[in-house]
Amino acid sequence: MWREWWSVYWKRIIGAAAGLMFGIIYLISGFWDMLFVALLIGAGYWFGKLKEMSNGPLVPWKKLWYELMERFRPFR
Repeated sequence: MWREWWSVYWKRIIGAAAGLMFGIIYLISGFWDMLFVALLIGAGYWFGKLKEMSNGPLVPWKKLWYELMERFRPFR
């Protein structure tokens, strides 16, 4: 019976578990701390998604350095 429920309603079960987890965090630490934790989770997901989609480094330091040096070059 549980495997059947899991195969049909797995997204709802995971959503309810996530809601329960965030509810417990809210009760223990407070609303603003919970929002901060959610922000960190979202940022981690976003960086992970960026890294998955590209094969290069997460922050292209050489390109960034070149653009900054071209923009703020003291003697043009």
